[in-house]
Amino acid sequence: MVQKHGLGRGLSSLIPQKDKSQTTLQKSRFATKHRDDEKSVKKEVAKKHIVAEEKKAISTPKTDFSEDKDYIKDIPVGQMRANAQQPRLSFDEDKLDELAASIRAHGILQPLVAVDKGDHFELISGERRLRASRKAGLTSVPVVVKKEDIDDQQKLELALIENIQRHDLNLIEEAKSYHRLSEEFNLPQEEIAVRCGKSRSVVANRMRLSTLPIEIQKGLITGTITEGHAKVILSLTNPQKRLGLYNMIVQNNLTVRQAENKAHTANGTTHRSRSMEKTPHARRLEDQLARYFGTKVRVSEGGKGGNITISYFSDEELKNILSRLKLI
Repeated sequence: MVQKHGLGRGLSSLIPQKDKSQTTLQKSRFATKHRDDEKSVKKEVAKKHIVAEEKKAISTPKTDFSEDKDYIKDIPVGQMRANAQQPRLSFDEDKLDELAASIRAHGILQPLVAVDKGDHFELISGERRLRASRKAGLTSVPVVVKKEDIDDQQKLELALIENIQRHDLNLIEEAKSYHRLSEEFNLPQEEIAVRCGKSRSVVANRMRLSTLPIEIQKGLITGTITEGHAKVILSLTNPQKRLGLYNMIVQNNLTVRQAENKAHTANGTTHRSRSMEKTPHARRLEDQLARYFGTKVRVSEGGKGGNITISYFSDEELKNILSRLKLI
């Protein structure tokens, strides 16, 4: 059985570490040489030194490859193949040009990660850097070559984690990636959250975004509306009302608070009346339960009793609620 890596630690756990004694000696020599420099000059020189050392470390191919260890090697770009599990669907050409310019000036400071497939290397993470390297005219790129086989789930997780940590995914790409982990690999929201370094409520709320009509999803991708607006739109269960509120937000440039008031009106309530009918205890309980279940919860008090209504908007959310209730 293939041992899985602790993905929550990010990509640093995949990259072989440099020899400690060599690093310590380099730091000592550097500190002695620049001891009398002014503080601002020291920082600038230190930065250049680190960049040079990283470039040297990743550009020097290893020749003594162990059978059971990962290694870093320069790989021709023509031998690299994209990761079929890549969660990122679009790449900003302007940003790729900026990265390409940076690579021309400084090189690639963080290696790509790939698996040796014999006649080619399959990329696990670093497609943006690979594309920018091609734009920059590089003929080869530094790659951490994984010696062990990696299944589709691990490829998706690694690519997803890298993109999330670099903030390279838009909200809809992130939401769809969480859905893939849930549906294709049967991972509950709680486990997805742990693996991706997110809170469970964030994962649940992001997954709900992919249930919005396509037009609204496009507005979220392009920045026409914010995630806050999208959450308000999700408070409406009727698809036509959702589209109506979306158009109202866009046409009138509504703030999130203004959109909330419109949503309350569409639901037949007002923000003022809802606030007046709930005690601080009820509102606090709603917030706690909403965070626990990762979905909308309503608490209604009446006399000595009351009602708790837990809403769900997909089979996955229902499954998560039942799991939290220990019913499955």
